[in-house]
Amino acid sequence: MSANPPARVRVAPVSGTERIATLDILRGFALFGILVMNIQAFAMIAAAYINPPAVAPTGTAEYAIWLVSHVFFDKKFITLFTMLFGAGIVLMTQRAQAVGNGPLTLHYRRMLWLLVIGLIHAYLIWYGDILTAYALIGMVAVFMRHWSPRRLVIASLVLLALQQGVFALIGAGITMLPPEEIAIIADESWLATGSYALAEIEAYRGSYAEQLAMRVQHSLAMQFFGIPTEQFFYLLGVMALGMAAFKSGLLTGEWSNRAYTRLAAIGLALGLPLVALGLVMNENAGWEMTFSLYFGRMPNTLAAPLLALAYTALVILAARRFGPAMQALFAPVGRMAFSNYLAQSIICTLIFYGHGLGLFMEVGRVGQILIVLAIWIAMPLWSRAWLARFRFGPAEWLWRSLVYRKAQPMLRRASVAAAG
Repeated sequence: MSANPPARVRVAPVSGTERIATLDILRGFALFGILVMNIQAFAMIAAAYINPPAVAPTGTAEYAIWLVSHVFFDKKFITLFTMLFGAGIVLMTQRAQAVGNGPLTLHYRRMLWLLVIGLIHAYLIWYGDILTAYALIGMVAVFMRHWSPRRLVIASLVLLALQQGVFALIGAGITMLPPEEIAIIADESWLATGSYALAEIEAYRGSYAEQLAMRVQHSLAMQFFGIPTEQFFYLLGVMALGMAAFKSGLLTGEWSNRAYTRLAAIGLALGLPLVALGLVMNENAGWEMTFSLYFGRMPNTLAAPLLALAYTALVILAARRFGPAMQALFAPVGRMAFSNYLAQSIICTLIFYGHGLGLFMEVGRVGQILIVLAIWIAMPLWSRAWLARFRFGPAEWLWRSLVYRKAQPMLRRASVAAAG
């Protein structure tokens, strides 16, 4: 008679001692950079995010802020964050399988609750939510978790090429539309003087109920058009790239200094000229909507994964040289990445929307960057203070408790006492 099978072990959240330091630092670094772009969507009409002349930079400082933001931040940091999400899928499912739990069951519970939180964030707080897309696409990405790094890189390249194809097809389709339909698209997504932009300004300066009606429109457009056309292939491809980077040891700091230096050099050497090419193309086209809405964004979309990989290498090299400083600045923010992402939305909507200070379309790019700097200073401070007392950030605690169907121990002393 065979021996009794081992008892099924219930998976628990990752403890502090099991965390991978480089992943926390990279998550924190990514959150810092994401805010540089998101602040524009909080503070200004949606068209300004992809069409700078919609809210034209005034003066040298404004233009310099826009240029630096576009070249070094636009799409690069959300790409890094998405790579880390893909890596997290591999890490969590590996740990679940190691202790005998069904990794797919756990993963789908995680994604379903992330979807719920993402929808709440999108409809009640801010339409620029990325969590909904992560949850939906993560349900597909999990089936790549066993693939080799080489196969994952190939899949990533194919998916990113498909995204370029989608952009090209939609861009070509727009050019063939009747002029009156092109004018409608421009009114809704490209012009600051269009009726839709004026309604957006009125809504976000108004009461919470007025904001809600506009936010529902934006979120529905994001989820039923943006996810299938703008995000699915791209985010899935980047998640695959993140899985490959994790499995190869890139994200966990296992490469040599020489390898990281080479990766940084290649990423910058290939990525920055692509971004510059896109800028020149858009400037030559006069940021005309039929070109810049899709064709004009293709070079930057290609460049973003290259620069995200370069940033990853540079951050890990910096962590090796300035370990304590990098840990103090970025790791606490990364350990509370979920909470800090939602906190950024809550703080910025309170600053710019009508239920708060109502500064929507009142703060230029210089003022926006000053707000970013203030939040950058605050995030490590509040994250360290919180984690000195609690095991998880508040959003992380809620998500874990929902996923594991049991309130997780929150206080640090409670966890220590339980361990003893």
